[in-house]
Amino acid sequence: FDWQRMLALDGNTAPYLQNAHVRIHSILRKGDVHTAQLQANDLVLEDPAERALATELLQFPQTIEGVARSLEPHRLCNYLYGLASGYHAFYERCSVLKADTEVQRKSRLALSYLVARTLRRGLNLLGIQAIERM
Repeated sequence: FDWQRMLALDGNTAPYLQNAHVRIHSILRKGDVHTAQLQANDLVLEDPAERALATELLQFPQTIEGVARSLEPHRLCNYLYGLASGYHAFYERCSVLKADTEVQRKSRLALSYLVARTLRRGLNLLGIQAIERM
């Protein structure tokens, strides 16, 4: 067991997952976005990174069902790692707050919020409290 490895901000670790959640909440704060205003039907998935992230989100219910059947929580950990990695790739490729159009901005904010909500739910199922600031 290696504490340095377990607490690293990169790789398949809880801090890495928390970092994605924190990053999204930072974006929402900077954009003065109220999550009640964000709707899933605002999504316009034009970029491949947006579509990949949305596809990953759609796998959450199936993942939870699989974990419940198999009693293997590491599958949820792997899913959350894939989701966080997908979000980081999306964030690097697609500007959220400075998107080209207001429709694109609103869509990317909604997608980000859906990722944060899913990360929070997944971490909660693992007994880990999702934080909004690090």
